[in-house]
Amino acid sequence: MKRGKRTTSWTRYLLPGLAGLWLTAAGAQQQPAAPLSTPAPAGQQPASAAGGAMKNPYTGNQQAIAEGRKLWFSRSCNGCHGGMGGGGMCPPVINDTWVYGSEDKTLFELIKYGSVELQKKGFTRIGRENVVAPMPPFGTVMSDDEIWKVLAFVRSIYHGDPKLINW
Repeated sequence: MKRGKRTTSWTRYLLPGLAGLWLTAAGAQQQPAAPLSTPAPAGQQPASAAGGAMKNPYTGNQQAIAEGRKLWFSRSCNGCHGGMGGGGMCPPVINDTWVYGSEDKTLFELIKYGSVELQKKGFTRIGRENVVAPMPPFGTVMSDDEIWKVLAFVRSIYHGDPKLINW
C-alpha cells in the first residue's frame, strides 16, 4: 500500500507552539504586576460608563485599528490566537465567547496583567472554549496605548452576534 503525502506539515504546528511557549515563559519570568489600576493612554482619557468602567478611546478609529493590526502580528498575538483571531492553541477572539467577559476594562487588564494575575484579583472564567491556555502579561512589552489599539483591532474583526456588542 502506497502512503500518500501528508496534507499538513508538522512545522505548521511547531512554530505557533514555540511562540506560545516563549510568551508563556517570558510572562512567568516577569516581576509581579502592579495593582490593577489603569492610567489613560497618553493624552487621552477613557470615557467612563456606568460604574466607572473604562472604555477604549480607539474603538472604531481606523488609523488605530490599522496600528493595532500591526501590533497584533509584531507582538505575536497571532501565534496563539490565530492570524485573524480565529484561535489556535488559545481561544478565538472573533466569536461570542469571552473567557473573562467582553468589557473593555476586563480585556485591557487581561492583556496587561495576564490571566494568572487577573484571577488573583478575583476575576473568574465565565466563558469556555476548547483551548484555554494561560494568557501571559504584556504590560511590560506594550504600552497602555498599544494595548488599546490591539483591542480596537480585535473589536474590528469580531464576527459574533451584533446584539452582544457592548463596546
